[in-house]
Amino acid sequence: MQDGRAPRKAPTFFRVKNRAPAAVQITAEQLLREAQERQESQFKAPKQRVEDFEELHEYRGRKRKEFEERVRRTRGSLKEWTSYASWEASQGEYDRSRSVYERALDVDARSIPLWLSYTEMELKARNVQHARNLFDRAVTLLPRVDQLWYKYVYLEELLQNIPGARQVFERWMKWEPDDKAWQAYIKFEERYGELDRASALHERWIGIRPDPRVWVKWGKFEEERQRPDKAREVFQTALEFFGDDEEQIEKAQAVFAAFARMETRLKEYERARVIYKFALSRLPRSKSGSLYAAYTKFEKQHGTRSTLESTVVGKRRIQYEDEVLHDPRNYDVWFDYVRLEESARRTAIEDEEDDTIIQKATNRVREVYERAVAQVPPGKEKRLWRRYIFLWLEYALFEEIETKDYDRTRQIYQTALKVVPHKSFTFAKLWILFSRFEIRRLRLPEARKILGAAIGICPKPKLFQGYIDLEVELREFDRVRTLYEKYLEYDPTNAAAWIKFAELETTLQDLPRTRGIYELALTQPQGLSMPELLWKSYIDFEIDEGERERARALYERLIERSSHYKVWISYALFEVSPIRAVSAGDEEPEDEDNIVTTPGDPERARAVFERGYNHLKQETAKAIERNMDEDATNFKKARRDLLQAWKSFEQEHGTQRELLKVESMMPTIKTIHKKIDEYNMEEVLDMVFPDDLRESNPSAFKFLKMAQAWKAQASVSQPVAQANGFQIDKRHDDVVSPDAEMKDEDEDEKEDENA
Repeated sequence: MQDGRAPRKAPTFFRVKNRAPAAVQITAEQLLREAQERQESQFKAPKQRVEDFEELHEYRGRKRKEFEERVRRTRGSLKEWTSYASWEASQGEYDRSRSVYERALDVDARSIPLWLSYTEMELKARNVQHARNLFDRAVTLLPRVDQLWYKYVYLEELLQNIPGARQVFERWMKWEPDDKAWQAYIKFEERYGELDRASALHERWIGIRPDPRVWVKWGKFEEERQRPDKAREVFQTALEFFGDDEEQIEKAQAVFAAFARMETRLKEYERARVIYKFALSRLPRSKSGSLYAAYTKFEKQHGTRSTLESTVVGKRRIQYEDEVLHDPRNYDVWFDYVRLEESARRTAIEDEEDDTIIQKATNRVREVYERAVAQVPPGKEKRLWRRYIFLWLEYALFEEIETKDYDRTRQIYQTALKVVPHKSFTFAKLWILFSRFEIRRLRLPEARKILGAAIGICPKPKLFQGYIDLEVELREFDRVRTLYEKYLEYDPTNAAAWIKFAELETTLQDLPRTRGIYELALTQPQGLSMPELLWKSYIDFEIDEGERERARALYERLIERSSHYKVWISYALFEVSPIRAVSAGDEEPEDEDNIVTTPGDPERARAVFERGYNHLKQETAKAIERNMDEDATNFKKARRDLLQAWKSFEQEHGTQRELLKVESMMPTIKTIHKKIDEYNMEEVLDMVFPDDLRESNPSAFKFLKMAQAWKAQASVSQPVAQANGFQIDKRHDDVVSPDAEMKDEDEDEKEDENA
């Protein structure tokens, strides 16, 4: 080693070879017993017997010398002094014990255990006067130590010196001790039936410490003395003492609660209710939770339905106030708070309360609404405003429906519109509800101005649609057309707007205008958001009008733009479906059963299916040539879905021959190995179409056709063969006769023998 130290020796581990249990087993109980038996006995000092007074005198002298040495070495250790004095007392030498205690008091005269030990020694020796003198000296020297006073009083009461104990209490009370001392003095007077003295002590106690709990104790004391008038006087004096200041009333909640409980016990329920309401009316709701809880309990026991509901409402008000104080922008809490106040107002109306009470409830609802809408969201993100804006809407509806204050409602809507930052976002519901309110007030021009201003400031689809719905209800179709034109100028890519515009013209039976709208929509240079909906609506319109040729032309135009397999399927089903035949100038029949229809053409539908299949086949080949495997797979799935729709069509409208033809075109699933890289291959499932196989590999296609024909023939011949006594070999689908089967068995036995 570089530091000169020897290398550390690796620890040696011993393997236990024999893990079998020992022949003699030792229990834990035996181990503990043996350990206890083998312990060495502790040393005990020998007992010394004193035979005569000379030995006793010698023993005492020796012990005193030892104690004197101890107290000399450790003069400040009171334990040594106490042991010395106790030993002298045990020897009957009380004068010497007193001398030791006095010497100890010279060392530390403020030691409470020393005084208690000194007095206990005198009491054990039945020196009562000495003990009194000691207690008198102790409480004079240490007047703030309650333990000494309690011992002193207990001694005098034990000796039945009641005047002396009362005199000790009076000396103690001059020092204004804590509440326990006053209670001990009062209990002392109660034990000896001096109730007037106890009442006077309560009054003195109040003069020194006028706390609410002291007033409550005095009131309960007078109530227990069966003096309710005196108890009421005590509580009234307490309320006058605390006054009407909010802080003092909050401090005196215990006095109000105790006063009300006393009146409840005396069955003075109206007095108790007045006391509760007096306190609650002068305290804020956030500081009177316990008092509200007591009031609620009182009303549940002794109140009516209306008083109980008002109490519960007050308690919930406190809860909501705490929540909104913690989070002012928690709009869900504001909604609950508003609903609470509205329900309280409705309850007051149902109970036919005075107009002043109803007006107060209304003002309270308005106050909560104003406080709620004052909590404007901090940012200009719409998600932060979604719940907030409904506070304005609820406020406006409350003023309109409940209070019928329409001017105030209009002012609320206007203020809400000023608060919302329309340059960043807007709320169409707010504009529309404002306009609807003006219409209910028969102010149609103002409603139109509101929606016009909304479209001018912050146009959005919901505003256009709301304005259009309004004019449609008013049957102002020229205005509706103008609005649709403005709407489409604002967003020409909105396919839903084009469709609704066309449906409006269809409703007005202006078919050329309808077709013009559809054609204009299809020629939009920007494109449409969902063009498939517009094409479908246009085609459905032509079909409803009985224009099969126009609908067919639309399908052809749609196929030129989008050759999706669903378009081909829809086109083919259109050709086979009957449509209504409406001649020019004829009125539409009122009864649906009398509608004349023109039947469809299955041949045209079949031709459409063939065109669609051939088109998808060509697209598949192009994708394979370009090595676009994903596109090729999608085209194969489209061909399969098209064939399935074609098969369903043939099952309903075609012959058996046509159905077999389509079934022969259905693909089969084949597992192929696709090369991922130079060393890895993966298995994928591919669809093989007979058409593709015939074109790419004619011999394999011919073999496949023969196998299919053979399988079909076997399925047909199987019941016949079984009826003639033949069995079918399912492994090879061959027909085997019984004789041939016996011959095969004989040949098998011969082969076994040769083996």
